[in-house]
Amino acid sequence: MAKRIYFFDTTLRDGEQTPGVSFNLDEKVEIALRLENLGIDIIEAGFANASPGDAEAIRAVAKAVSGPIVVSLARTNKDDIDAVINTLGDIDNTGIHIFIATSPIHRERKLGMTKEQVLEKAVESVSYAAKYFKHIEFSCEDATRTELEFLSEVAEKVVEAGATVLNFPDTVGYTTPEEYTKLFQYVLENTKGIEKVRLSCHCHDDLGMALSNSIAAIQAGAVQVEGCINGIGERAGNVALEEVAALLETRKDYFNIQTGIKLKEIAKTSKLISRLTGIAIPPNKAVIGGNAFSHSSGIHQDGVIKDKATYEIMTPESIGFNETKLVLGKLSGRNALKKRYEELGYSVNEAQLKEIFKKYKELADRKKDIFDEDIIALLETQPKNAAPSSFTFNDFSLQILNHNQYRAFVNIIGAENTDIEGIGDGNGPIDAIYKGIDSALGLELELIDYKINSISKGKDSIGEVFVKVRNNDKMVSGRAINVDIIVASANAYIDAINRLKVTNVKTLI
Repeated sequence: MAKRIYFFDTTLRDGEQTPGVSFNLDEKVEIALRLENLGIDIIEAGFANASPGDAEAIRAVAKAVSGPIVVSLARTNKDDIDAVINTLGDIDNTGIHIFIATSPIHRERKLGMTKEQVLEKAVESVSYAAKYFKHIEFSCEDATRTELEFLSEVAEKVVEAGATVLNFPDTVGYTTPEEYTKLFQYVLENTKGIEKVRLSCHCHDDLGMALSNSIAAIQAGAVQVEGCINGIGERAGNVALEEVAALLETRKDYFNIQTGIKLKEIAKTSKLISRLTGIAIPPNKAVIGGNAFSHSSGIHQDGVIKDKATYEIMTPESIGFNETKLVLGKLSGRNALKKRYEELGYSVNEAQLKEIFKKYKELADRKKDIFDEDIIALLETQPKNAAPSSFTFNDFSLQILNHNQYRAFVNIIGAENTDIEGIGDGNGPIDAIYKGIDSALGLELELIDYKINSISKGKDSIGEVFVKVRNNDKMVSGRAINVDIIVASANAYIDAINRLKVTNVKTLI
């Protein structure tokens, strides 16, 4: 019988710790629903004690999904655990993820604690959480730099206290497959009661070993793998869960492993995370990169023409990529648009369709050919429930001054439909508009990054703009789409400003 591997997704927690990435409540729910469709078993929705906003979003995720278990991170202190209890304690199918660092360098340099103190904290916290949750994951942070004897001791004590999942993270991407295999084998052979719990791995990619280490852990006895979609996360990121899933499925003959992942949902999930984070997928990225199914060599092309299996070990269709088609035109009606969404695997309710159709008609007036990617972009970038204090970019005009200098006059709609105007001079139209927005709102923002992507084909393709801005010590991203790149740029900048106003500061762990 095939071994079952569980997938634990931490895109909403560890993934959100990617510099400049910040999800609002609606985005977290949207991602969680997509992860549920993908077949994820456990969703780590955030860190409840980081802020009231994070707690609210975690609760919203738990109420929105029905299949996956939803957990929140907590340190080994009562305040953190109480925050999770208050957030999730009355909702079914939820749990808690408690962690403490166990390696010598973390114990001594970060925590200033002895082994005995770390062990005491771990047991005390798990025992307390066990009064409220049936699903309790415990993580030994920096496990791969921890003495094996101490790992086994901590594992045994927290299992006695009520832990149901034990996670041994390679927190800094330091280990090798051989070392990680040895870690899991040692714990399995030397820990009393280990057969009662699920073992989990959590690998970072600092040395490019996250996928290899995760697979080594699975082969050594782990039955849960943790990571993020697209491999986002702290520093060099986490293992990319879509790569783990594709590998286990493609080499089922070798691994004999089952998962609950629906591979055809990978492409949609990956694209959504890319859009919401503003992090483009590298063309050579395994499984989901733009070149993953491209063949430029004459020898390769000849082989693929004769039989795709010569150079394709999986098909683009198997992970949800479909050839972009010309699907709709200016005269297409609302029902045709809804039907096409259904054909593409998207569920659209009447309220959404009403708003999207307005944007679609505006797009059809400006764009000759409309492709699947265009209408997907309209759906995935629909504004969610905006906060009352949100700003809306309304209009602008530009003057060309001498020496390639521009002056922008901008109009922004603020709370209670108030008109706010600003003027800015810059060395290009975008620079001038951004300075005009800063002037209108009394801000001094630092533009960290600015990117333009083409959504589909043709000279009139929709442009998608991502910006990353910093205000004091806080950095957020914004995004927007429009046929007019200048308008998209302005809306992306306003989107980032709205996130600065409505997104609570998160604590990085």
